[in-house]
Amino acid sequence: MNAVLYALVVLIWGTTWIALKWQLGVVPIPMSIAYRFGLAALILFAWLAWRGQLQRPRGRAGLWVLGQGLCLFCFNFVCFLKASALIQSGLVAVVFSSSTLWNALLARLVHGRKLAPQVLAGGALGLCGLLLLFWPEISAHGASVTTLQGLAWALGGTLCFSTGNLLSAALQRQGWKPAQTNAWGMLTGTLLLLSYCLLQGLPFTFEPGWRYASALLYLAIPGSVIGFTAYLTLVGRLGPERAAYSTVLFPVVALNASALFEGYRWTLPAMLGLACVMAGNVLVFRNKPLCGWWRKPAEGARATA
Repeated sequence: MNAVLYALVVLIWGTTWIALKWQLGVVPIPMSIAYRFGLAALILFAWLAWRGQLQRPRGRAGLWVLGQGLCLFCFNFVCFLKASALIQSGLVAVVFSSSTLWNALLARLVHGRKLAPQVLAGGALGLCGLLLLFWPEISAHGASVTTLQGLAWALGGTLCFSTGNLLSAALQRQGWKPAQTNAWGMLTGTLLLLSYCLLQGLPFTFEPGWRYASALLYLAIPGSVIGFTAYLTLVGRLGPERAAYSTVLFPVVALNASALFEGYRWTLPAMLGLACVMAGNVLVFRNKPLCGWWRKPAEGARATA
């Protein structure tokens, strides 16, 4: 089940960039995001009501769900959109993929989880791989104020994403299912984004063409209902740090899709980067610790073997 969920998350979120490109145009981006999560929330509420699992979080759980909604379905998207307007998407992808390390560090600080050396090593190796994959794009940036601002926005979005991961893990330990918290969280994010659009005076428009509508459906159902539910289920089953390594694999899927549809050509550095990413994936999901594997078994262990 973990392998199926992991593959779903990587394949779905690795291809949402196509739908995101199709949404660029007449409709303001914050409003498109609100449409996406509003539709996803309606679908989740209907599904939960049909299964008799629709409940409203109260007390501390309600505050945590509110925080999850703001972090995962509102603030992080605003931050990444701001970052994408200032720096190249490859650099944004590298910063976002550091969520594996941030999740591990925050889980240590907040929940007291032990830092697994293989997870940290795998996350660092994956980041090195992404740097190689996107180096031509990244090297075009100078050390300008604009670049630093873009990096700050990207880091802010990544920290929001990691915080939302930890809140989801805490809610799952209380017995709340990801589909339940996602429904209320997406509703929270939608209302806040619509309020932002209203305050900014953005026109409430909708593009009726099939291209925009099909992109919206893909982002709402596979991209949000299935993708976020599968991902946060992995957060509960594997831990925030291991689940977050899927963010390193999204750009790899996106580049392969770009090679298929847009003529992207793989270079030697990119191939080396891909090898680093896959090696990092092996390290992250390694059950045995990195240190001590070469030691001989104890005498008692040999005697009972």
